[in-house]
Amino acid sequence: MSDGPEIGLISDTHGLLRPEAVRALAGVERIIHAGDVGPQEILDDLAVVAPVTVVRGNTDHGPAAAAWPFTQAIEACGRLLYVVHDIQELDIDPNVAGVAAVIYGHSHKPAVERGGDTLYINPGSAGPRRFSLPITIARLRIRADGLDVRLHDLESGAVGEWDSYAL
Repeated sequence: MSDGPEIGLISDTHGLLRPEAVRALAGVERIIHAGDVGPQEILDDLAVVAPVTVVRGNTDHGPAAAAWPFTQAIEACGRLLYVVHDIQELDIDPNVAGVAAVIYGHSHKPAVERGGDTLYINPGSAGPRRFSLPITIARLRIRADGLDVRLHDLESGAVGEWDSYAL
């Protein structure tokens, strides 16, 4: 497995950018925030780490959030990534569109699932705790022959192993 560029995945900060999240994202080339950001300052603080791509979540309101798109398509190292806050609002067929990964949030539950030739990645919630769900972010590594994903538990500091997916 050769190393490729890493992208930080974060969602559902709801106005709380934990220092643990900033540390876990250190060294990434780009950050994708999958919505429910909170105030613009969250994105400004993340932009100190790396350039940020954002989509608007269902709780993002106000003048700054009004400028954020509901979906974004991003090309990274020849791979197409698609970002939407709520997976139930996915407005394309990722397999038909050639999307390598769909990044989403909303549920606060970290998940990595394969559907056809597409990975569906929810980095979980990095903001205030919801129920007994973990507080997490994810990192995505792009390789010529696939994608690697690993989760970071921000409370325990545990970093998962890289899970590799051939695409």
